[in-house]
Amino acid sequence: MRTTNIVVSARGSLLLKSLGPILVTALLLMILKPEAHAVPSYSRQTGLPCASCHFAPPELNAFGRKFKLDGYVFTTKPEVTDDKKDHNAALKLLEAFPLSVVFDTSFTSTNSPEPTTQNGSFQFPQDASLFLAGAWGSHVGSFVQVTYTAQGNHFSWDNTDLRYANADHQLFGKSLTYGVTFNNNPTVEDLWNSTPAWGFPFTASNVSPTPTARAIISGSLSQDVAGLGGYMMWDEHLYIGGTVYRSQHLGGPQPNPGTGFGFNIRGFAPYWRVAWETSTKNNNLEIGTYGMHTKTSPNAITGPTDSHTDWALDFQFDRTIPQLKNDVLSFRGTYIRENSSLGATFALTPSAAAQLSHHLNTVQGNVEYHYGTKLSGTVGLFNISGTTDPLLFPQASVFGSANGSPHSNGYILNLSWWPEQNIDLAVQYTGYWRFNGAGTNYDGAGRNAGGNNAVFLLGRFVF
Repeated sequence: MRTTNIVVSARGSLLLKSLGPILVTALLLMILKPEAHAVPSYSRQTGLPCASCHFAPPELNAFGRKFKLDGYVFTTKPEVTDDKKDHNAALKLLEAFPLSVVFDTSFTSTNSPEPTTQNGSFQFPQDASLFLAGAWGSHVGSFVQVTYTAQGNHFSWDNTDLRYANADHQLFGKSLTYGVTFNNNPTVEDLWNSTPAWGFPFTASNVSPTPTARAIISGSLSQDVAGLGGYMMWDEHLYIGGTVYRSQHLGGPQPNPGTGFGFNIRGFAPYWRVAWETSTKNNNLEIGTYGMHTKTSPNAITGPTDSHTDWALDFQFDRTIPQLKNDVLSFRGTYIRENSSLGATFALTPSAAAQLSHHLNTVQGNVEYHYGTKLSGTVGLFNISGTTDPLLFPQASVFGSANGSPHSNGYILNLSWWPEQNIDLAVQYTGYWRFNGAGTNYDGAGRNAGGNNAVFLLGRFVF
């Protein structure tokens, strides 16, 4: 049973123990970058290049955040329209169907191969995504993604945010935008790149080992829940949002019997978000808080429950540098504290937890330099620590912990080159100082944290 899992976006790994690999990666900084959720259907709808909304996808600039806040509906292109008259409904429909495709191919190599497996994994494709992304009406728009993965060999539902938005209102003499969101991943509705769904690393391998522990809000419920929420932005400064989630278990029977699923939300799981943003000509700063409370049960919808409460702080600062042709320097960070009471996991026979109460602390930070819209380089650090529990984090080869500790830390270097705004060539290096509780022989089978260090190469084509 898993309570938590690392924030490293579950996929890349490689510890730079010497200066050699660091220098090689630093040289590559002049060449490459990560995951893009900028899709051309938005460009076709707005008549604007990808760089109008992004420093580098998926990192939104001020205009991109406004476009998302307003429901993905801004357009300069022809529409099929019909004015509202008497008892007849209006019509506002894009002439161009808002469809996009993303195709990824990748190569991953870890410092040490997993036992009995071949190192150097080449995936063609790693995945391919279809997007229905654009305006559905005058106030309704979407970011809807379905993704084919090579390992699953099928399409499945991915990040989805369907929203209604109403702008150009006032409250206490200040501007007000409000809206409603339907989504399937806590934090996917967020406007900033400091929360888990759109945070760094923006791309990652799906074949290299990653630490066992991560907070519930850091992806444990992704695409396994359905949520309905609301949000508002007041005076272009104060953002408040909230969403309630239920388990939906795509591919599982309905009504939900709970069997076969580690998380079954009991009642509703509330997510909250508050952020303050302030801007000057060349600076933009966001500071905020977000969190989530869940009561879940493994493989059941009755009986004891596990309770998790995640509290988080985040910030993002973007500095445009006029002296350097408006290059951008970005700083982002988040801290997540998860407190849990594992009544259901503790009550299992045999028990999967040695004690009821646990906590997990996650700290992440990164700095990124954007050389125009063509090159960017990012350096990120992460640290995860928490309650030691040999039953919750048991000993196992590669993915286990010999001492029952969730402690992992390390760094991620990401380098990107966009020869065109819809083509991304990226290299990412993930290094571990500590993995699942130790630096050496962490799994009790002789594997060191540095053995999971990984180089990840990505080619992404967006059209």
